[in-house]
Amino acid sequence: MDLPKPLLDPPWARKPASPPSGDEPIIVPGLAAPDGREIVWAPGEREEWAAVRPYGSWKDDEWEEAAEEFRDGRMGYEPTRAGFLAQAPEHLARPLLDGWEPHVTWDFDHSLKPIVARFETAAWDVAVRLAKQNPFGTGPVVLPFLSADVARLVADWLYRLKSAQELAHAWFERHGLAAVPYLVPDALGKRVGPRRGAVKALRTIEGDVVAAARVHGDEAAEAVARLLAAAPPVAAPVEPPVRAPSLPRWLDADALPRPVLRDGGELPRDAARTLLLALTVSPGGRLDATGVVDAAAEVCEPESLTAFAWALFEAWQAARMPNRSGFVLAALGRFGDDGTVRRLTPMVKEWPGRSGGYSSAVQGLDALAAIGTDVALTHLSGIAQKSRYKGLRGEAQRRLAQIAERRGLTAEQLADRLVPDFGLDADGTLTLDYGPRRFVVGFDEQLKPQVSDESGVRRKALPKPGAKDDPEPAAAAYRRFAELRKDARAVASTEVARLEAAMVAGREWSHAEFGEFAVAHPLMRHLARRLVWLSGGLAFRIAEDGTFADLNDEPVEPDPAAGVRIAHPVLLGESLAAWSQVFADYEILQPFPQLGRPVHALADGEGENGRLERFEGAAVPTGRFLGLTRTAWKRGAPQDNGIEHWISCTLAPGVTVVVDLDPGIAVGLVDLNPVQTIERVWIGRAPGDPSSMIANGLAGVDPVLVSELLADLTALTAS
Repeated sequence: MDLPKPLLDPPWARKPASPPSGDEPIIVPGLAAPDGREIVWAPGEREEWAAVRPYGSWKDDEWEEAAEEFRDGRMGYEPTRAGFLAQAPEHLARPLLDGWEPHVTWDFDHSLKPIVARFETAAWDVAVRLAKQNPFGTGPVVLPFLSADVARLVADWLYRLKSAQELAHAWFERHGLAAVPYLVPDALGKRVGPRRGAVKALRTIEGDVVAAARVHGDEAAEAVARLLAAAPPVAAPVEPPVRAPSLPRWLDADALPRPVLRDGGELPRDAARTLLLALTVSPGGRLDATGVVDAAAEVCEPESLTAFAWALFEAWQAARMPNRSGFVLAALGRFGDDGTVRRLTPMVKEWPGRSGGYSSAVQGLDALAAIGTDVALTHLSGIAQKSRYKGLRGEAQRRLAQIAERRGLTAEQLADRLVPDFGLDADGTLTLDYGPRRFVVGFDEQLKPQVSDESGVRRKALPKPGAKDDPEPAAAAYRRFAELRKDARAVASTEVARLEAAMVAGREWSHAEFGEFAVAHPLMRHLARRLVWLSGGLAFRIAEDGTFADLNDEPVEPDPAAGVRIAHPVLLGESLAAWSQVFADYEILQPFPQLGRPVHALADGEGENGRLERFEGAAVPTGRFLGLTRTAWKRGAPQDNGIEHWISCTLAPGVTVVVDLDPGIAVGLVDLNPVQTIERVWIGRAPGDPSSMIANGLAGVDPVLVSELLADLTALTAS
């Protein structure tokens, strides 16, 4: 096979065109540009930039914790970090801005503008650095900046970059003659690159450029006059040579398995090295290596590229995961498959607990999102819901939200669509063929695979292939069951938790969504038929054949125009006991407590004074409070000596339940105070501000949420 040109002639191997010669330059040595930095705002511009809506939002009690996440690297997504700097209290944001070095390759001016508007010259270095990296996308943020370094930068864009012409002209139009003193030393200097840009810039500026140049003396002004009068044609811009990529020291390219060509044989050694070099190139820079990677994908067997990427990953692991190696996980995102997802996900979950591992975990999330299969996104969803690391949960949730937004869905609607069907048939079962024997796989209320033989007799496990079985189909069926069991285990806890959360939150499915993603879905139907559902006031269950039955086992049909939700026992009222009896009669086990869930309500007059006094005074192990924060509860902002004196749960806009603690939870040393006394439980508008207490604050709050709140507090204070 003839290899595609990008693999044989990568962009970094091409020789740049020779630069054109120019006329003899006019040199005046010893000139220096003025010192200092100035920001020149257009009327209303600073206010406009300050009003740009940044990424992310935090409540008043979350700033301290967010600052800690910023400092230790757990807040890894750069738009989120920029949003924090734009919004956080200044005493937290300004010190973090000084050391902020974002590594981004995309357009970042939207994120930088509110920061520049807020901090002005304090944001100078980071803004100029990112503008240099991405003139067209991030360059607009330096439009108000005036200094020697920015004048040289924009003059270079004017001379060299077609994509930045409009921006460069706008900069010189704004600053005009004020820019001349910064340009003259380069225009009359010996360095060819800066001189070409400065000369073109001086010829672009309108007004008496010679007079403005006189700050450098009469000799410089006369030289500028001669330079402008000569007005030689400016040579066509020449792209400087790109810097060839290189492999890190820890990587032995020859130790990796070479990808296999689709028509047989291995990818040649030099082409395999070219592919590796292309993978190290960051996207969005001047050097575009995507053509090399795409060419390899075109001519190589996908499975061999997956093995190649995994071997690269293992080499990185063996080298103890050195920094500045994001290309390794990006390669998994490009060439990984469902098997990659199954091996990678457990590591991503654990990395945040290792020193320096958080950034790798975030890059691992990017790899899962890039692989993008249903299995990959399902595992990403599992991390978003159940990771024990709050920062990683948030990063996974943000990536899912971005994917959902691109598809025009809510995060929950996306999650519905990500539940794999595992190749199950319409009845939600899988038949495994051993040749002379067949086995049927179904699922219980926890989505654990259940095996039966052809006569319907339940087996404890799928038997290993025997001597009388057909070797190849039996071995394939046995492997498929092993994979199914692993995948179902990964999906089960996530989906059960998601349905329980949907019941508590009162999420509604449309009639069509309910039919597609609950009733007819080969996997989810096993959970859905073990629950009681509500639609337009009608309570019903899903029968084995997919029809709907009411409390009296009569067939019913919900109104297609009405939404469908999982019935919380609070909403079933007096029918709760009867529904419980129906499920007991049919021996239907539920995936989570629904009909047997404790129901709680406020006692007469309780909460009218803004307090829930029956829970006050209880002594509770600190670990129970930490357990609550895995749900909707949040720890309070650290106060003096890093002590958190409350936890809180927001039930509705402007309605938050706060539990005041004594002596409080020590940040970073939660075992310091092993027991907490609940001083007060109150309802208010803002945690940490008892003056915001609301009398009768739970009136009008969804009774389901009130019941769940009281259940949490009851379990918390149980002896």
